[in-house]
Amino acid sequence: MTVELAIVGAVVGAISGFFGVGGGTILVPILLYLGFDIKEAIGISVIQMVFSSLYGSFLNYKKGSLKVGDTIFFGIGGAIGAMGSGYIVHHLSSTTLSLIFLSVVIFAIYRFFQSNEEDGREPIVNRPLFLGIGILIGLFATSIGIGGALILTPIMVGFLHHKIKSAVSAALFFVVFSSISGLISLSRYGHIDFQSGITVGIASLVGVYLGVHFAHKTDPKRHKKMILVLYFIILALMINKLI
Repeated sequence: MTVELAIVGAVVGAISGFFGVGGGTILVPILLYLGFDIKEAIGISVIQMVFSSLYGSFLNYKKGSLKVGDTIFFGIGGAIGAMGSGYIVHHLSSTTLSLIFLSVVIFAIYRFFQSNEEDGREPIVNRPLFLGIGILIGLFATSIGIGGALILTPIMVGFLHHKIKSAVSAALFFVVFSSISGLISLSRYGHIDFQSGITVGIASLVGVYLGVHFAHKTDPKRHKKMILVLYFIILALMINKLI
């Protein structure tokens, strides 16, 4: 199983770097297919997100696409909210967690279809709003094994009118905060498989480097379309698993 997890980690890392997600959005469904329970998958996913988000954010910062500034308030809120994720995972059933995951993906697809980067509106910058959004995303996203980028990116593009490139980088930076906080919270309830998680996390670093590299070379419109394709794939995997 170690080799399989390493391969999965590298692939998920590439997806994480390219699409600006923590990796849990695709890793959780894959782990379910490999035979892990949803709660085990969530724990492994959170460890992988710590690795991929830290390294991916470092690369984005070096390339100039990550402007920390006010977006750090998303992260602070995410860290606060994620502290409650262990409680939610411990008390909700696996079926309920899977249905929440499915709902999040459907929401993300809807908002991306509705968004338009060419409407000429200025990006909304509001620190208290960013903090509140971060808290809510951190609480519920980390509870289902994703760092929150899957939700934050469409919110930044669809509601707050940010450009896709800056939103993707900011969302991955958000995952740094939510995943570390979620790791602490889930550890308290014994939902972390450290051996499997570290194997996936280390392997993901190679993929993250490649993903970030190609993301910066991709046209924004094409990048957005590819993100939508990813969302549909995740949606199909989860529906098939539930059925």
